[in-house]
Amino acid sequence: MSSRLIINADDFGLTHGINRSIAELHQAGVLTSATLMATGPAFDDAVAIAQDTPSLGVGCHVVLTDGVPACSPEKIPSLLGPDGRTFRPSLLDFVQALLRGHIREPDIEREAEAQIHKLQDAGIMITHVDTHKHSHLFPAVTRPLLRVLERAGIRAIRNPFEPEFTRRLAHAGFKRRFQISLLNRFRPAFLNHPEVKEHKVFTTDGTLGVSATGNLNASTLSEILDTMPSTGIFELVCHPGYNDHDLDRVTTRLRAHREIEMQALLSALPRALAQPNRLALIHYGELATKTPTSVVTRSQTVQ
Repeated sequence: MSSRLIINADDFGLTHGINRSIAELHQAGVLTSATLMATGPAFDDAVAIAQDTPSLGVGCHVVLTDGVPACSPEKIPSLLGPDGRTFRPSLLDFVQALLRGHIREPDIEREAEAQIHKLQDAGIMITHVDTHKHSHLFPAVTRPLLRVLERAGIRAIRNPFEPEFTRRLAHAGFKRRFQISLLNRFRPAFLNHPEVKEHKVFTTDGTLGVSATGNLNASTLSEILDTMPSTGIFELVCHPGYNDHDLDRVTTRLRAHREIEMQALLSALPRALAQPNRLALIHYGELATKTPTSVVTRSQTVQ
């Protein structure tokens, strides 16, 4: 039995160059899924690509930090930064406010629902949800987000935690390894949430590439793919795109490296897929129909 892998590009809708790279990589057979930013500057272009590419799984990339809200500011005051119009500019600012109790769960719920509704109103059949900067690894975000998913009829969510075997291969610096080890303390709360544990919402056995974000090249990706277990369902998170003038106009730490990730996918994936009975590519919309319950349950034990 082969492992199943969802290859998901975050930041769909951020720029036209990111959108184009997602379409090209899907056409090349090395990307199965993308998560769309409801308030991204290139949202309409991304919607058009999604509608022209029905085989691409499209999820909602819920943004709660470093961006513009879908709700009017007066409806979500606890999510806003000093200017009162946009979100807090960094994940650290968001986390500090969240852990101090300054962010209200109803505001998270209201904003997440608005973003999801924007995609649905545009005709997108949402396969799953994840969050910008993986903010839903915190229980105070997971809880309201799962309530929204139930109302919206969405059956899958990213497991934001990375298996140990891929963390070792990321070649990340000490600071990032330390941060991820601290955040990993929230893994049990996510996996034991009733919606996840009882399979009302599907997830994977873990997300590959979290530690390698900003450092994911062809060599590292090949190592990750070669080390995957022979069974299980995983997601590979990536951030491909073109480093063009549109990208210069948006806030992101990933610039030139987006093109490196594109080349990594085009180089490493065909070699991995050429190995018989080794790897099968799916998207989140296929989890409920192609995932044995025993495999999904294993997400509670894979490290």
